Amino acid sequence: MTDRDSGDARAILVDLLLRKVAADRFPSNTMMDYLEELLLPDEVPAYVAVLAQKLRDDQFPSISMLRRLIDLTEAA
Repeated sequence: MTDRDSGDARAILVDLLLRKVAADRFPSNTMMDYLEELLLPDEVPAYVAVLAQKLRDDQFPSISMLRRLIDLTEAA
Protein backbone atom coordinates (compact mmCIF):
# COMPACT_ATOMS: atom_id res chain seq x y z
CA MET A 1 0.00 0.00 0.00
CA THR A 2 1.42 3.38 -0.96
CA ASP A 3 1.23 6.51 1.19
CA ARG A 4 -1.43 7.83 -1.17
CA ASP A 5 -3.51 4.67 -0.74
CA SER A 6 -3.21 4.78 3.04
CA GLY A 7 -4.24 8.46 2.99
CA ASP A 8 -7.24 7.61 0.85
CA ALA A 9 -8.14 4.75 3.18
CA ARG A 10 -7.84 7.05 6.19
CA ALA A 11 -10.06 9.67 4.54
CA ILE A 12 -12.66 7.04 3.66
CA LEU A 13 -12.64 5.69 7.21
CA VAL A 14 -12.89 9.19 8.72
CA ASP A 15 -15.86 9.97 6.46
CA LEU A 16 -17.56 6.68 7.36
CA LEU A 17 -17.04 7.16 11.10
CA LEU A 18 -18.11 10.80 10.99
CA ARG A 19 -21.33 9.84 9.22
CA LYS A 20 -21.97 7.02 11.72
CA VAL A 21 -21.39 9.32 14.69
CA ALA A 22 -23.77 11.88 13.16
CA ALA A 23 -26.46 9.29 12.40
CA ASP A 24 -26.38 7.23 15.60
CA ARG A 25 -28.35 8.60 18.50
CA PHE A 26 -25.80 7.13 20.90
CA PRO A 27 -22.54 6.60 18.99
CA SER A 28 -20.12 4.23 20.66
CA ASN A 29 -17.20 5.61 22.60
CA THR A 30 -14.91 3.22 20.73
CA MET A 31 -16.05 4.56 17.36
CA MET A 32 -15.50 8.15 18.51
CA ASP A 33 -12.09 7.25 19.99
CA TYR A 34 -10.98 5.80 16.64
CA LEU A 35 -12.31 8.82 14.78
CA GLU A 36 -10.45 11.21 17.08
CA GLU A 37 -7.21 9.27 16.53
CA LEU A 38 -7.60 9.57 12.74
CA LEU A 39 -8.71 13.21 12.45
CA LEU A 40 -6.40 15.73 10.87
CA PRO A 41 -6.51 19.30 12.23
CA ASP A 42 -8.58 20.56 9.29
CA GLU A 43 -11.20 17.82 9.92
CA VAL A 44 -11.75 18.67 13.59
CA PRO A 45 -14.30 21.48 12.95
CA ALA A 46 -16.63 19.04 11.13
CA TYR A 47 -16.42 16.63 14.07
CA VAL A 48 -17.01 19.43 16.57
CA ALA A 49 -20.09 20.48 14.56
CA VAL A 50 -21.47 16.92 14.70
CA LEU A 51 -20.95 16.67 18.46
CA ALA A 52 -22.35 20.17 19.06
CA GLN A 53 -25.48 19.30 17.07
CA LYS A 54 -25.96 16.16 19.17
CA LEU A 55 -25.71 18.25 22.34
CA ARG A 56 -28.22 20.79 20.98
CA ASP A 57 -30.65 18.02 20.04
CA ASP A 58 -30.50 16.17 23.37
CA GLN A 59 -32.46 17.40 26.37
CA PHE A 60 -29.98 15.67 28.70
CA PRO A 61 -26.60 15.75 26.95
CA SER A 62 -24.10 13.02 27.63
CA ILE A 63 -21.31 13.98 30.03
CA SER A 64 -18.81 12.03 27.91
CA MET A 65 -19.91 13.98 24.82
CA LEU A 66 -19.42 17.26 26.69
CA ARG A 67 -15.98 16.05 27.84
CA ARG A 68 -15.00 15.26 24.25
CA LEU A 69 -15.93 18.76 23.12
CA ILE A 70 -14.00 20.31 25.99
CA ASP A 71 -10.96 18.17 25.16
CA LEU A 72 -11.17 19.20 21.49
CA THR A 73 -11.28 22.89 22.38
CA GLU A 74 -8.33 22.52 24.75
CA ALA A 75 -6.31 20.79 22.02
CA ALA A 76 -6.92 23.65 19.58
